[in-house]
Amino acid sequence: MKMNPLGRTGLQVSELCLGTMTFGTQTGEGEAHAQMDLALASGINFVDAAEMYPVNPISAETVGLTETIIGNWNAAHTGQRGDYILATKHSGAGFAHARDGAPISAATIPDAIEGSLKRLQTDYIDLYQFHWPNRGSYMFRQNWSFDPSGQNPGEVLENMVECLEALQAQVAKGNIRAFGLSNESAWGTAQWLRLAEAGHGPRVASIQNEYSLLCRMYDTDLAELSVNEDVGLMAFSPLGTGLLTGKYQGGVVPEGSRKSIVPGLGGRHSDRVYDAVDVYLEIAAKHGLDPVHMALAWCRTRPFMASAIFGATRLEQLEHVLTSVDVVLSDEVLTEINDAHRAHPMPY
Repeated sequence: MKMNPLGRTGLQVSELCLGTMTFGTQTGEGEAHAQMDLALASGINFVDAAEMYPVNPISAETVGLTETIIGNWNAAHTGQRGDYILATKHSGAGFAHARDGAPISAATIPDAIEGSLKRLQTDYIDLYQFHWPNRGSYMFRQNWSFDPSGQNPGEVLENMVECLEALQAQVAKGNIRAFGLSNESAWGTAQWLRLAEAGHGPRVASIQNEYSLLCRMYDTDLAELSVNEDVGLMAFSPLGTGLLTGKYQGGVVPEGSRKSIVPGLGGRHSDRVYDAVDVYLEIAAKHGLDPVHMALAWCRTRPFMASAIFGATRLEQLEHVLTSVDVVLSDEVLTEINDAHRAHPMPY
C-alpha cells in the first residue's frame, strides 16, 4: 500500500486509514478487533478515533467506548503499538457529553489527552486533532448559514496561542507526537500555521475534513493551502456515508446500515443526491469499475490527499475496500467524473 507523508512530521501514513467511529455501536468489540488485525496485516498503518466516538447514535453512555475498544486491542497486542499511527481527537465547544461542552483550551487539553491515553492503553498518541474549531465551522452542511461576522479575531488568536503552547507541553512530555485539525477552514488553518511558525507550538500536520465525489468543498482554497504548506487532507466520508456504494438507491435502507439509524445521514439525504449518485454509478458500470473502488481510487488522484478514512461496520466491507488500492482510473474516467460534478454539484 502506498505511503504518504504526514505533513512535515517525518511520519508516513497509508493511503487508506481505518476509521473507527462505529466501534461500540454498529461494530462490536470482537468485530472491531478483527478489523484492526486485518487492516494492519494488509498494509494499513493508520487508525483514526475520537474521544466522542462511537456515533450512530451518539449518547452519553457510549462516549469514549471506541477508544476503550482500541485500547483493549493495544493491551492484547503490546508488541504492535509501534506498527501503526494512532490518531484521536479533542471534542470542540458545545459537545455536552465531554466537559459539559467546554471549548478547547489550555485548561482542557491536558485532561482530554490523559483520558484518551488511559482509554487507548498507550503511552502516546501519534496525531492529536481538534475535532472542530471553537468558533464554529462551515462543515456539517453549515456552509450556507455559518456566519463569521460575530467572531473576535483577537480572542480567537489568543486561544490558538494558548492551545499551541499547551500542545507543545504535551509533546515535551511525550504524550503526543503531532498536531492536526478537523473541520477547519483555510483562514483558520493559515492562522495555526502562522502562530506555529512564530514559535508558539507544533505545526499543523493534517486537516481532517469531509471529502468525496459528493462533497468537494476542499477543492478550492484549502487545496492550495494543503499543497503549498504540506498539510495533507485526511478525507472523511470518502464514500459519502455509504451513498456512493449505491446501496441506498431506489429508497432501499439495508438493515443495520447508517441510514437505518440516522435517516437523514447528517443532512446528506436529499432528492438531488440520489440523482448525482446515479450518474457516478453509471460511470463505474460503463468502465467495469466497482463504485466503492472508483470513489476511493479517485481520492488518490487528488494532489493534496494524505489518506482517505473509511469506516466498515463488517469485516467483509473492509475486505472489499482493501482491494481498491489496485484500481487506477483512466483519464477518460476522470474526465467523466469531472463532467458529472459540473452537472450535479452538491450543495454540501
